[in-house]
Amino acid sequence: MKGIILSGQQPQPGITGGIPEFIFPEIIELNVGGQVYITRHHTLVSIPSSLLWEMFSQKNICSLARDSKGRFFVDRDGFLFRYILDYLRDQQLVLPEHFPEQNRLQREAEYFKLPDLVKVLSPKICKQNSLGDDPCQIDPEELGTGPDIRRSGFITIGYRGSFTLGRESQTDAKFRRVARIMVCGKTSLAKEVFGNTLNESRDPDRQPERYTSRYYLKFTFLEQAFDKLADAGFHMVACNSTGTCAFAHDQADDKMWTSYTEYVFYRE
Repeated sequence: MKGIILSGQQPQPGITGGIPEFIFPEIIELNVGGQVYITRHHTLVSIPSSLLWEMFSQKNICSLARDSKGRFFVDRDGFLFRYILDYLRDQQLVLPEHFPEQNRLQREAEYFKLPDLVKVLSPKICKQNSLGDDPCQIDPEELGTGPDIRRSGFITIGYRGSFTLGRESQTDAKFRRVARIMVCGKTSLAKEVFGNTLNESRDPDRQPERYTSRYYLKFTFLEQAFDKLADAGFHMVACNSTGTCAFAHDQADDKMWTSYTEYVFYRE
């Protein structure tokens, strides 16, 4: 039967009430939002009544969605699924320090029907007694994860430009619109400021608390980048530019200038 071979194993048919039943292989490959995970079947069904338990124990193997390579496909956040899978292994949650996507991970836990994990991720509600002598205990690691809390940090944007300068040429250096605007800094800050205008294709798996110099913007106007940074509370603290030149033609005095410029922004 086409489309049921997985990880080099052929599912074994059985008979249940006269209907063929396919047994899941021991090792299962998952494609979650474009991220590939390999795990044991026992891990996926370790929590009864969860969505993955329903998928890999209650449903027929042929009814599950697959990608072009035959892997089981789940249309969810591929980055956050690593924490879901870790929780399934030992029913414990371990997150990086200053994890900024707790609310999104809670939403994933709700989708995968993991109520105990949802409780762990739910924000703590402070309740004071009538005498007011029960102060609210705030977890320091939860600071900075709310929508109204802005973290300090630097973001650097840069671009490469070139233009020809000669005796008779009317030069337009085109500083306003450039070929590509590069973004350097902490991933979480870059995503906060630029949102869906940030192109992450060259560094797709960068964790939020890591730094990157490989992002760039989907638009090419410097003023647009400046406006977004200003709206997010950043202000420019430094800029620099380097340039080189060479003759554009052997028989002419025109010179081709190539430059690289960076602007450094900071938010307190």
